[in-house]
Order: sequence, then structure tokens, then C-alpha cells
Amino acid sequence: MNDTVDGPVVVFGGRSEIGGELARRLAPGATVVLAARSADRLDAEAAAVRNAGAVAVHTVEFDADDLASHGPLVARLIAEHGPIGTAVVAFGMLGDQVRAEADAAHAVAIVHTDYVAQVSLLTHLATAMRAAGRGRMVVFSSVAGVRVRRANYVYGSAKAGLDGFAGGLADALHGSGVGLLIVRPGFVIGRMTDGMKPAPLASTPAQVAAATARALARGRRTVAVPRRLRMMFVVMRLVPQTLWRRMPR
Repeated sequence: MNDTVDGPVVVFGGRSEIGGELARRLAPGATVVLAARSADRLDAEAAAVRNAGAVAVHTVEFDADDLASHGPLVARLIAEHGPIGTAVVAFGMLGDQVRAEADAAHAVAIVHTDYVAQVSLLTHLATAMRAAGRGRMVVFSSVAGVRVRRANYVYGSAKAGLDGFAGGLADALHGSGVGLLIVRPGFVIGRMTDGMKPAPLASTPAQVAAATARALARGRRTVAVPRRLRMMFVVMRLVPQTLWRRMPR
């Protein structure tokens, strides 16, 4: 089903498993743009979206860490395809926590991709959508950002910052005709977590995408995946610090 606002669906992070699953759910009747590094190698992803019912699928080069490219890319997409209907910000990196604790450059790289680059792109998108008076953005936060754990505090801190920024941006956009959906999944079983033991209440990219599509259709501002995580969020904030610092990833 296509529950998008009129205008193209643009997935920033076209190789993302969750982004790809969501693109397929929003594809019927829509023009879809997949933005990623090495865009000329997105044939399989583009074919899957086309087979899901998109009227047209385009690929475009996108380096999330190249902040200077964000504004020109958003302007180019609008010039070529019209005002963006739904923008899915689906890029990110988990990084290596152990390495990040001793390697400042790696710690900064995680925060740059998972927070700074997202702030940059979201700001450009919000500005463009305000000017058009319509549009929606999808941002992927995480249970890791609800209360940062010692076991993955670099990644968690970036997600905490992103969650706070996205919440404030959603408030700033109120009444503008532009919406923002914050998705807060728990552990997602996929390429990014390959080799890791799944945490309780784990989900798959398909489950996250399905919940996101439903939340978009209902005009929601936030969604936890799975829904039972909402109660866990409350409990997490009540755990004493002496116990919390021992919590696993």
C-alpha cells in the first residue's frame, strides 16, 4: 500500500535492510529514489522496489558523511522529481565499542554518521519541506538511546542525541504541514548485528518496516518496535545505576 504524501519516496541509505523493506511497502504507485554510496550497484535493491509496484525507481549517489553534499542533493532531487513526499533517513553504523573506547577517531566516526550527518540531512529536508508546505520524514532512533548503557555508550549516545534532536524538530514542524516519525526499535536481527546474540524482544528489518509503514499511515509521531518496548522504556529509567552499568548490549 502507498500511504505516502504526494511526491517521491526518497530513501537515504538505499542499501539499508530496514530502508529497503520500507521502500517496498511504500512503493505501490510511487516514484522511489534510492540514495547510497556506489549507486551504480543498487540494481538488486532497485529491482525489488520496482517489483513491489513503484511506477519509477531511480538511484543517486549519496555519501552521508559528506555534509557539504546534503543541501545540493536535496535541491537536485526536488528539481528532478518535485517536492519530496516521504524522506526515509535510514543510514547509520554500529561501530566497535571496544575500539571506540581507545580510538577517538573511531568514536567520532560513529557519532558523525549516527548523529551529526543525520542532523545535517534532516535540517536540509525540513527546510525544503517547510517551503513546500508538506512532506514527511522518518528517523530511526533506537532503544540504545533511551538510556545509554556502558556496553555500547558511543553508539547509544549518538542515538540519544538523534532522538532528542528529532523530537525537538517534530515540535518545531508542528502546524507546518510537515510531519516527522521517530522509530525506536530494539535489537534488530540483520547485517549490522550479524554474529551478535539477539537481545530480548528482538525484531527483523521486515517487522520494523511493517510497523513503520503502519505508523506513517496513522500519522503517528513515534513508534516502538515491538510495541512491548514502550513499557520497557519506562522500566529502563528506573533501574539503579549500580545495576545499569552492568547491563549488556
